[in-house]
Amino acid sequence: MTAAARDTVHIGIAGLGTVGSGLAEAIALNADWTLRKIGRRIAVKTVLEREAHRGALTLPPGAAFTSDPEVMLSDPDIAIVVELMGGIPFPFEFIKKALEHGKHVVTANKALLAERGGELFDLAAAKGLGLYYEASVCGAIPIVAALKDGLCGNRIDSVTGILNGTANYILSRMSQAGLSFADALREAQQQGFAEADPTLDIEGLDAAHKLILLIRLAFGLDYPYKALPVTGIAKITPQDIAFAREFGCRIKLIGQASLEDGQVQAGVHPMLLDKHYLLAGVEGAYNAVRVEGDASGPINLHGKGAGGLPTGGAVLGDIIALAKDGAHPNNTGFFSQNLPQASIAAAEEHACGHYIRFNVADRPGVMASISGVMGELGISIARAVQKGVEAGDNVPIVFLTHKAKLAAVTRAIDRIGAMPFIAEPAVHLRVL
Repeated sequence: MTAAARDTVHIGIAGLGTVGSGLAEAIALNADWTLRKIGRRIAVKTVLEREAHRGALTLPPGAAFTSDPEVMLSDPDIAIVVELMGGIPFPFEFIKKALEHGKHVVTANKALLAERGGELFDLAAAKGLGLYYEASVCGAIPIVAALKDGLCGNRIDSVTGILNGTANYILSRMSQAGLSFADALREAQQQGFAEADPTLDIEGLDAAHKLILLIRLAFGLDYPYKALPVTGIAKITPQDIAFAREFGCRIKLIGQASLEDGQVQAGVHPMLLDKHYLLAGVEGAYNAVRVEGDASGPINLHGKGAGGLPTGGAVLGDIIALAKDGAHPNNTGFFSQNLPQASIAAAEEHACGHYIRFNVADRPGVMASISGVMGELGISIARAVQKGVEAGDNVPIVFLTHKAKLAAVTRAIDRIGAMPFIAEPAVHLRVL
């Protein structure tokens, strides 16, 4: 390392898109503050992008452009490489090579870490290098640092959160303005909160990636991404949102994980939340996470989950952390950096409240028939609402249950769904 590099923390940025540009802005905005924090300035030395993007780039002051990863990885002055390209195949190989070259890595790539992070974390541990990822979970919310360090005096019992701002914006607009799902999604795209292809957001996959990382941090366990139960929000209707409000609830896309008797119960699903629950009041494109510790009790974190500057600021936080503790990095929050596999609780054995809506032919005896099946399967009904309409039309019947195992509720829905008065498939949501 040269004398100049000892006075300045030189970094390389791979990917100068929204977050990369936000990082460059945060570095410039907080230059004096960073100097007070670590006694050195942070400077971008090299930016890696595909050649086709070069003309659209506005490089940070003093930075050089390259389309060759080896230029950045072989530079002895660059101690920290920041991966902000997105995707999985190329970033995986890039981060792997960076670690092999002895570089610390900061990334915001939650999909990569959730699906293929195990090998990279193992390599980082073997090399004694940092692989930091605060910006990969909930943008500006410092949930990674909180679980790794701030709450390390606690055994974490559960993590529950609104982990995707796009889905939360859509559900908020459906609730506030009575929009259909399609109209709320279109508005989210027009406002820049949703991609042209919103699949990752509306199908719950983005939230699932983040939840996998939170499980790793909260419980010190490696939970396979493909094993996580996930349900999206595309089937939520204004009718369901109105019924939820009638029950004093709001519908949110929730990622939730708890550790009970050594087993992890986890999933991402749209759920009903009591309107007085703090997460129920999180609106728009914001994220929020509730952590329950055995010593701390419940702690709630709320903030911007996306955006160039907020996420760039979280990336900068990781860079500062590595500049301070790079000699002894901790990527997991646990002494052992090689985490054991999680023992996964059977989803069908999980007990919670349930919201079930049936659309039925308006005829006598329907309510009694449905209630009878639920009673036979041990499902206790907390509330039931039936909306009448003009003769000849189908009507909705909605049940809110007390806690019941998912297996029993699934059997009830299947049995009731085969009855002749059922007009369309039931809508089933969990209740938090």
